[in-house]
Amino acid sequence: MRALSSLVLLAGFYLVALAELLAAFAALIWLIDGSHGLVAVSLSKPVFALLLGGVGLGLWKAIKAKDAPPDGVRVSEQDAPELWATVRELAAEVRTRAPQEIVLVAEVNAAVHEKTRLLGLIGGKRTLCVGVPLLLGMRVDQMRSVLAHEFGHYSGRHARLAGAAYRGRLAIGHALSGVPNTNVTAWPLKLYARLYLLVDNAVARRQELEADRSAVRLAGRDAAASALLEMPVLDAAWDFFFSAYVEAGWTAGNVPDDLFGGFVELLAARPDELKELRAEAPDTNPSRWNTHPPVGVRVQTIMAAPEDGRAADDRPATVLLADPAETRRRAQQGLIASAGRTVLPWPDFTHAAITARMQETADRMFRSVSRTTGIARPGLPELLDLIEQGRLTDLAQPFFPDATRKELPGRFARSLVLLFELAAIRSGVLRWRHSWSDPAELLTPDGRELDLSPLAELAVTDPAGARAALAELGIETATAAVRADKVSASGSEILAGIANIKIDGVDHDLLVLSRGLVFLPDPGSTGKGEKRLRDLVDGASPEHLAALGTFLPFEELSDAEVHRDIPVKATLIHHTGRRVELAERLTSETLTKKSQEVLAHVLKQIHLES
Repeated sequence: MRALSSLVLLAGFYLVALAELLAAFAALIWLIDGSHGLVAVSLSKPVFALLLGGVGLGLWKAIKAKDAPPDGVRVSEQDAPELWATVRELAAEVRTRAPQEIVLVAEVNAAVHEKTRLLGLIGGKRTLCVGVPLLLGMRVDQMRSVLAHEFGHYSGRHARLAGAAYRGRLAIGHALSGVPNTNVTAWPLKLYARLYLLVDNAVARRQELEADRSAVRLAGRDAAASALLEMPVLDAAWDFFFSAYVEAGWTAGNVPDDLFGGFVELLAARPDELKELRAEAPDTNPSRWNTHPPVGVRVQTIMAAPEDGRAADDRPATVLLADPAETRRRAQQGLIASAGRTVLPWPDFTHAAITARMQETADRMFRSVSRTTGIARPGLPELLDLIEQGRLTDLAQPFFPDATRKELPGRFARSLVLLFELAAIRSGVLRWRHSWSDPAELLTPDGRELDLSPLAELAVTDPAGARAALAELGIETATAAVRADKVSASGSEILAGIANIKIDGVDHDLLVLSRGLVFLPDPGSTGKGEKRLRDLVDGASPEHLAALGTFLPFEELSDAEVHRDIPVKATLIHHTGRRVELAERLTSETLTKKSQEVLAHVLKQIHLES
C-alpha cells in the first residue's frame, strides 16, 4: 500500500506540473496574440525553467538513482558467530530471508538495506547495518530487540517497498530544490509536495509500530521498551564522546589507537551521567512531519502489551562477537580515515589534543603582539621584555579594549597563565592527565598541581622576578613561542556558502568557514551558483578551499558592521583599518538554506566581540 500510494501521489505531482505547463502555454499564446510578445517571453522564463527544467530533471534523477551499497565493515560468521546465529534465528521467526551480509557502521543505529529493482518492487540482496556503538553499549536482549525490529520491517515488506516511497521523495526533492518562494509557479507544486510527505510519513509511522510488535514478540516487552529508551542515551553519549574526547585531537592531526575502546571506557566510567539521561522522560509529542512516532508513544504502546515474564539477558552485546577487541580494531581501520594522522594511545592523544588547543590560543596572542610591535616571531621571552620596557598597556589593549588602564594588568596576567602553562608543558614540568570520568588535569609528573597564576601576576610588575621563578621550576620561557605565523584554515568546518556575491564591487563566490571567510574570484555563470558551490565543497578540505581564493581569518577582523541580514550587506574592518564591502545580489545562490543567516550571525558575533 505504501508503494502504491507513493506511485499514485508521485504521478499526481507530475499531473499538477503538466496542468501548470499547459496553462502556461495557453497564457503565452494569449499574450502573443494580444501583441504582448516581450511581456510573454519575460514572464514565461521562470515558469518553463521550473516546469521543464526542474520537474523533468527531478524525475530523471529519481529514475536513474541507484541503491548505494552500505559503507561499512563486513562481518563474517567467523568474526561473529553468535551475532549471525541470532540474525538467522530472528529472520526465521518472522518468516523472512536472512541478510546475505552484516556490516558495521559508526552510528548509533541499525538499519535494513535491500538492493532492489523496478522502483523497489523487485527484491534483491539484503544487508543488515549494525552500529558499533550499539554493540558496545547495549545488552544482549536489547540488541535482539533492535534486530527483531529491523526484521519486522523485512517481514512486512517495508524495506523492499520503501524504494518506491524513497524515489518519490527523491523526485519531488530534486524538482523543487533551490526554487525560491518568490516563484509563484512553484506554490501549487510545493503544496502538493507537503501532501505527499504527510501521506508517506503517516504510513512510515504505522510501519514503525508494526515493527515494534515484532520486537516485543521476539525479544520481550521489557527488552523492547528498554532498547528504545537506550537509543537516545547512547546517541547522546556518542556525541559527547566525539566532542569532548576525539574532536580536538583529530583537528590536531592525531587519532587514538583504540577509538571504539575509548567509548567502552567512557560508558563504564560515567554511570551517574548515564543514569540521569535514562531518567529523562521520553518525548511524547507527535508530529505529522516525522517518519517515526515519538519514543514515548512507542514505549507506551509496547508496555500496553501483556507481560511475558521473560528474564532479562543483561550480558553485554559484545558476547555476540568472537573477539570484541579485534572487531573494534577492524572497525576503526575500515570506518575511520586515519591516513596521514599520528596514532597515539589515549593518554598521549588527550595530552597532545589539549596542548594543541593551548598553542592555537597562544599563537593568536603572539600574532597580536606581532601586529602591535612589528616583531616577526614573538614568544614568551619577547613578551616579558616588552613588559619590562613599559609597554604593557600597548600589549594588553587589543585583547581588552573595554578595560581601564587600572584593570589592564590584572586581566592581562590571567592571559599570561596560559603561556606559562604552555611553557611548563613544553619543558616537561607539567602534563595533561587523561580521565574518562572527569575533565583532564594539568599535573606534574608525580601527580601534583602547580598553580602558575601567582607568577603571572608577578610578571606584569616584575618580569625579571617572574623569569627567575620560572627558571627555578625548570620552565624554559623560550619554549612558549608562536608556531603558526598565519591563521590556517586547517581544522575548520564549512558552515555556509553564497555564490555570486559582490566583494568590493567585484563578483565572487563566498565560503564561510568556522575560522574565516574564503573569497573566490571569477565565479562564472550566475545561474549555476548552487551547483558550483556543491561541486566545490564535495570532498574538499577547508585548507584546499582556502588556497583557491583569498582566506580572511576572523581573527584579523577588528569589527564587522552588518547593514542588512537578507540579502546580506556588510562592511568588514581589517585590523589594519582596511574596509571590505560585502553585498549579496538578488541573483545570489546559497549552499544551504540557512547560508545567509549563518553569515549574518557570524558577522554580528564579530561585532559583539569587538
